[in-house]
Amino acid sequence: MFQVSDAAGGEIIDVISVQSQVVYGSVGNSIAVPALRRHGLQVVAVPTVLLSNTPHYASCYGGEIPQPWFEGYLTALAERNLDSAARAVVLGYLKSTDKAVTLARWLRLMREKNPQMPVIIDPVLGDDDSGFYVDPQLATHYREQLAPLATGLTPNRFELGCLCGVQLESDTEIIDAARSLLGARTEWVVVTSATRDEARRSMQVFCVTAKETFITEHPHYDNPPKGTGDLFTAELTAGLLDGVPLNKAVEQASLFAQQSVLATRTLGMRELQLARAEAL
Repeated sequence: MFQVSDAAGGEIIDVISVQSQVVYGSVGNSIAVPALRRHGLQVVAVPTVLLSNTPHYASCYGGEIPQPWFEGYLTALAERNLDSAARAVVLGYLKSTDKAVTLARWLRLMREKNPQMPVIIDPVLGDDDSGFYVDPQLATHYREQLAPLATGLTPNRFELGCLCGVQLESDTEIIDAARSLLGARTEWVVVTSATRDEARRSMQVFCVTAKETFITEHPHYDNPPKGTGDLFTAELTAGLLDGVPLNKAVEQASLFAQQSVLATRTLGMRELQLARAEAL
């Protein structure tokens, strides 16, 4: 599996993005790909699930990509030599432990080919208000197999707690938990929706490295459209590939996600819309 042949020499691929896809809506690759491409990046999108729309609608069709298909998609990337040519990998919604096992094996081989390639993982597990919306066993696979292969992680507070097996309340607990995930490869953890200030109607994002913690604050909006976390991770990846320092890339990604939520509401749309450049 994942043997290289029929290589396409010299082709530039900036990002391989492995996550969900919807026919209608703006989650997973359906928002990440246009976000990355607006920065002029070449993207290869690998779906883990393909749905008609997100499950919060009254009806939803489709499902998880069959495992042989998924493994074939990754094999084809290796056969075209696109895995070693990529400048970064982004992992999002996986749904099942089978996908996590396959991706861990694939990432190890990619790391052998290109040890310096950034791997950014959004460990999509759930949220404070809804709990798990994937198999809870995925938390163990993320923690033991995928997180150690990541350059950076972008969990929300609930997901960070799941990865560390603790319930997080204070700022110190959040920072310590994030720092516990750092290792030989993992350089940073960005915790989205880390804390909420109800009086100020604001949310905080913690950017944690081995030595420092940067905090970015942005307005809190009730019932935001789905996909803001996927958009944030895509924008963060684009900033890092452009050479923007980590803390500044986090600020820029947060701002664009915020502006996109406002643009969606201004347009009266149900699904997340990318903000226009002139709105920033």
